[in-house]
Amino acid sequence: MVIGRSGAFLLKSACVLNRTIVIAFSCLACLSAQADTIHLKNGRTIFADSTHENKGKVEYQVGDDTYAIPKTSVDRIDSGGAPVRSGRSSQDEIAISAPVEDISRSGEVQSKLFRDGHIDPMAISEIEAMGNSELMAAALFVAGRFEYNNGNRDLAIGYLQRGLRFAPENPAMLHLYVATLLSLNRGQEAIQYAERATRLEPSSADAFNLLGAAYFKTDHTEDAIRAWQRSLKLRPDPSVQAMLDKAMREKNAESDFSEADSGHFALHYEGKQTSTALRREILDTLESHYNSLVGELGVAPRQTISVSLYKSPGWSGAVYDGKLRIPVDGLTGVTSELSRVLKHELTHAFINQITHGRCPQWLNEGVAQALEPKTISSVGRQLEQLYSDHRQIPLSALEGSWMGFSNSQAYVAYYEGLAAVEYIRDTYGMSDIQRILQRLGDGASTESALRSTIHGGYADMEDGVADYLKRSYGSSN
Repeated sequence: MVIGRSGAFLLKSACVLNRTIVIAFSCLACLSAQADTIHLKNGRTIFADSTHENKGKVEYQVGDDTYAIPKTSVDRIDSGGAPVRSGRSSQDEIAISAPVEDISRSGEVQSKLFRDGHIDPMAISEIEAMGNSELMAAALFVAGRFEYNNGNRDLAIGYLQRGLRFAPENPAMLHLYVATLLSLNRGQEAIQYAERATRLEPSSADAFNLLGAAYFKTDHTEDAIRAWQRSLKLRPDPSVQAMLDKAMREKNAESDFSEADSGHFALHYEGKQTSTALRREILDTLESHYNSLVGELGVAPRQTISVSLYKSPGWSGAVYDGKLRIPVDGLTGVTSELSRVLKHELTHAFINQITHGRCPQWLNEGVAQALEPKTISSVGRQLEQLYSDHRQIPLSALEGSWMGFSNSQAYVAYYEGLAAVEYIRDTYGMSDIQRILQRLGDGASTESALRSTIHGGYADMEDGVADYLKRSYGSSN
């Protein structure tokens, strides 16, 4: 097997990143070991920083808050490795992978596009100067695929948009563009391109898989089911089958839903399964959090936020994936824990609208945790040691999805994101977090948004977070 210069660079980078992550997770074993998972007899799951029994109750801590539940309602407690997440899991999300097909003449441009392991814009300009549309389309496709595979989805979008001007009906270009839009939660934009791809290639399982994902992310569940069924008929695939099963469960759950409306939320619920009082309390809680977030983030979403209440939906904990989904099994009212989780997930809805789906994961989760509110105080010393040894996971490596992370890996990632957000907020003010989100929404890369706001990129951020942790949690404190 022959590996070109860019391929060798990617392999080297991957090896370095993997070693960094392994070291970081080893150093934070004691941190992640603090997390417990409480499994309730009604099927729900609670992620806690720590638990202990006291007079017939299980008391558990989430951040700075302590809660208690009757021991009789607990099935078991698993110690260690649970992430600080509010119900979101890899099973709750739609997995989007880049199509594997290539584009004509990509081999001719592959070796010309890279300089020091990165895409060279000058090389693309030189190819464009040749006046060959097919060759230019190939160059932009290769550049877009490279940036997509490296987690730089905003850069990928830019290359692929240009590429579509040169090859508007090329299936490979369309498939990769749709996958990139979906990875940025821009499902509505993706639909027209996904539909075009299926018209051009009606026998492509990949095209119908991407179309199904675009429909599902935009709440067109029945259309998603038909697209995924067509994909599976063309080519069996376990991952597509899993997404189809998820869509079918959701369709069945929503088959007898009723609707209610408030000023900012469209509520869908199973009419016979949720009481009027519970629905009213959930909406009141969401409205209260909405008003708080408008002040904290400095903007009000333009679009109504869709909320669905489910009975036995197949997952535990609220989750936001374009719609705020809340399981209500066993609930008679809004507990303090549920209120905290609702604010966390509602923050994701705000950020998605502010940034148009362009927010890096570490910032998205960091802001959502900070506004719950949650702090890093319980693990500050461990984080400080990790950063002082220069063994943290680089924030640039936490931009994309964490779906492939184990529970302990996600635990570390969540706390690093929270630490970074606390550093920005406490050093520069919440207004600078608002400006970073707004710049991302305007199309800036994360590096550019940071530099234009706090006057430093990722390298400066890493140093700043390390100094912040040392001041706050170092051995002298």
